[in-house]
Amino acid sequence: MAVTTRTVSILGSTGSVGRSTVALLDAAAPGTFAIVALVAGRDAAALAGQARRLRPRIAVLSDEAAAPALAEALAGSGIPWACGRDAVLAAAAMPADWTMAAIVGAAGLEPALAALARGGTLAVANKEALVCAGHLVLEAARASGATLLPVDSEHNAIFQALDARDPSVIEKIILTASGGPFRKTSLERMARVTPEEAVRHPVWSMGAKISVDSATMMNKGLELIEAARLFPVPEERIEILVHPQSAVHGLVQYADGSLLAQLGSPDMRTPIAHALAWPRRMAVDVPRLDLAALARLEFFAPDAVRFPALRLARQALRAGPGATTILNAANEVAVGLFLARRLGFLDIATVVEETLEALGTPPIPDLAAVLALDAAARQDAAARAVLRAS
Repeated sequence: MAVTTRTVSILGSTGSVGRSTVALLDAAAPGTFAIVALVAGRDAAALAGQARRLRPRIAVLSDEAAAPALAEALAGSGIPWACGRDAVLAAAAMPADWTMAAIVGAAGLEPALAALARGGTLAVANKEALVCAGHLVLEAARASGATLLPVDSEHNAIFQALDARDPSVIEKIILTASGGPFRKTSLERMARVTPEEAVRHPVWSMGAKISVDSATMMNKGLELIEAARLFPVPEERIEILVHPQSAVHGLVQYADGSLLAQLGSPDMRTPIAHALAWPRRMAVDVPRLDLAALARLEFFAPDAVRFPALRLARQALRAGPGATTILNAANEVAVGLFLARRLGFLDIATVVEETLEALGTPPIPDLAAVLALDAAARQDAAARAVLRAS
């Protein structure tokens, strides 16, 4: 049987999801995948190392100042390279069967839309694109006939357990949350949390920003919004359960009483591989879940008082796309200031809430409006954070 080569681009190849995707491509049989573009932020050495192994048609950094370092790192390789925003968008628009959208934050929105415009399959690991401009993402996919595949472990789990043929039989979907490192920590102690403590996730290995989001549970709030965009279930029928073992990644409740769950070890290579091989499956060398060794599975309702981010996310989702854009932008700014030791841990949610209250729910009919509102929310959040820190 002839092997069909699938063309692949990775937007955000040097981040945690990007590196896991590259690891799967490295391990794949020769001829299975051909790499079109590798796109990263500013890590020239890491991008060049990936490019020398995978031999993409082009390697791109968004940071123009990193051009000399990338040129030196790729010298003699024969691999074309480029730097800057326009180069990122051009690389994202290059024809590819499958594209990983893993650029962290709102910065990943324009490249994701550029990839969607030329069709194919977009594997969505950048939840912020769906949070801050989900309606534009869905419209772009419909217009080009592109397929959206969720890569977040929770949404990928729901996708696997979901019977999309008849949405009317779905009662609810349940996203699970590890609870982060402060699930049992008092509010008094949380007020003194350091960045080092916040990024020390008890189960998953992730980047700093998403680790802080997990610690505040804003990550689960963003995933709630993403789930409402991706699946045919209204917000009031999307639930969140704290599940410290992180073995059950998502559940779907059906009208006949059946509750289908997807389980697996907490390893991002599993959902990435599912999306990469879909509609088939591929063999992946990840730890297998040993239920006997695990011994028990625990589930708890989230603490809305200690983790107000969940409430803020639901309120923003109900208010409309403008509010979710503000929520995402304000959170990115607040988390960045916390990691820079310029804002307290509990102040992250406070800054987000104050920014939401100040800016209301303006309409965002197009990309320009989204980007303008994103910028306004960032400016407002930064100013409020300065006031709180002074």
